[in-house]
Amino acid sequence: MKPFTVLEMVYTGGAIPAELPSAELPLLIPLRAEFDEQYLRMYNECFYEMRKALDIRPYNVYADIRQLDEKRTHIFLLTEGEIIIGSVGCFGTEIDDLTVHPQYRGRGYGRTLLAWAIAHIREETDAPVTLHVAAWNQTAVRLYQQCGFAVTKAFRPR
Repeated sequence: MKPFTVLEMVYTGGAIPAELPSAELPLLIPLRAEFDEQYLRMYNECFYEMRKALDIRPYNVYADIRQLDEKRTHIFLLTEGEIIIGSVGCFGTEIDDLTVHPQYRGRGYGRTLLAWAIAHIREETDAPVTLHVAAWNQTAVRLYQQCGFAVTKAFRPR
């Protein structure tokens, strides 16, 4: 593994990012069995480039859907029919593994997923909403900053 920096970010905005009124939030569904294989492929594809560039092995995180058994109830999908557009994990007050399928990038889905996750967490608590992102992923860092997240800590994982 090459040395890299992880940024801890905390949401400093309102209920959800102002660019996306709550009335426009889509309905996300929990990860269900019929989406398992598609989710695994998308997740691995979305993180492969970064993991390879940073030499984080294995490059494909998930080889078997059973690896997700404990996380499943915290992963939510944005779908169009039977196709996954993107996904986001909400673990307590932390947003994790926000992904948008490569063919749907650049259309605002990342911002939509982020706003949904913030609103979802806010339904349960007013505690600070956090996330962690590799500084290498500048596209994600910019999105998070534009949506009201601020860097609170930078560190190198072991």
